[in-house]
Amino acid sequence: MKKHKKQNKKRGFSLIELLIVVAIILIIAAIAIPNLLRSRIAANEASAVGSLRTLNTAEITYNTTYPNVGFACSLSALGPPSSGAASSATAGLVDSNLAGGTKSGYSFTLPISGSCTPSGGINTTYDVKASPQSPGNTGQRYFCSDISGVIQFNSAATGAFTDNSGVCSTGTPI
Repeated sequence: MKKHKKQNKKRGFSLIELLIVVAIILIIAAIAIPNLLRSRIAANEASAVGSLRTLNTAEITYNTTYPNVGFACSLSALGPPSSGAASSATAGLVDSNLAGGTKSGYSFTLPISGSCTPSGGINTTYDVKASPQSPGNTGQRYFCSDISGVIQFNSAATGAFTDNSGVCSTGTPI
């Protein structure tokens, strides 16, 4: 009988096969990454709208709790107290992130029009604006709301949202 020579051939992937697999993975990543970025922007915008709703509720609660003050003039007045009980200076109505002015890729400002000058010692109105921290990356739209409770958006930052009285008025309602 003839003896067969032992084959000492190692099995594995060739360089070409590995390059094809890497190319396929890169093509899939090129398709998936833009969708991931768009979904992150949508999530940030949804969070900004939710935060504006929270701020609207907090302002109404603040006004009801402190009727001799009226509406809050700053986000920090709505924020949590550092120690002790809540007061008109730190009412504890929103979390520390939102009271600090940033949350989920958006910056929040209150009020958006001039300074908070009380009418007869009581703040009779408020308005709040949410702007993407990095337009195009963290969000596409700018949002605002005022005492009406209607949340509006605008795609441009310049001249958005306020008329001469400082009311959130030039956006599209959500």
